[in-house]
Amino acid sequence: MNLLRAENISLSFGGLTAVNDFNFYIDEGQVVSIIGPNGAGKTTLFNILTGIYKVNQGNIYMNEEPIDGLHARKIVSKGIARTFQNIRLFSDMRVIENVLVGSHINTNYSFFDGLFRTKRFYEVENLKKQEGAKLLASLGLAQRLSDYADNLSYGEQRKLEIARAMATGAKLLLLDEPAAGMNHQESEDLRVFIASLKKLGYTILLIEHDMRVVMNVSDYIYVMDYGKKIAQGRPHEIQSNEAVAMAYLGDSEVHL
Repeated sequence: MNLLRAENISLSFGGLTAVNDFNFYIDEGQVVSIIGPNGAGKTTLFNILTGIYKVNQGNIYMNEEPIDGLHARKIVSKGIARTFQNIRLFSDMRVIENVLVGSHINTNYSFFDGLFRTKRFYEVENLKKQEGAKLLASLGLAQRLSDYADNLSYGEQRKLEIARAMATGAKLLLLDEPAAGMNHQESEDLRVFIASLKKLGYTILLIEHDMRVVMNVSDYIYVMDYGKKIAQGRPHEIQSNEAVAMAYLGDSEVHL
């Protein structure tokens, strides 16, 4: 059974078709990448999957339940969380507080508890802090809990953003260009990190321009150009695909 499946989804902005009759699926435990030139429609697809945009046509299913048309918060509660191409942390909040922002979608105290700071409120908050600290420790950020997010290195900020997504309880993590701005060593560290997330049981849908990361971490790849799917396959199949080489490099004889 597919964890996530999109069938014939399309989205237009006026006369511009951003996503055109796109189909894809991802099975539990996979790392699937969506690649393509700038402007291909990749981030628009992520915005569709997370409820920011609503499709003009097509259907999206999570665990065989339709999710197209749902509010973004409801989609998170279904087990989908994302990061962004440009890091969007709360820089004036501490590391643990950023993680707690993600975990609060699953808090089970009432508005009354939060307003009057009841015993139930403190019990739940303390439990969430313990869970957040454990999560950060598993990602190598145990020593940075009380640091402000703005004081973390670039790579640590990327990890923190992913940790915040994990804290929502997500089964599927959508990572939008996590290697953007990284040097070669940071990209390699990221590749190892994504592989470790898979071992922890997470399913990953990845947008990435760094082909070293994509080809070494992906189980399967979809390629977009001008909103359409132009190729799909395993990494070695995509590397030698003429249509993909043309889309990226304008030369069908070059391998990625």
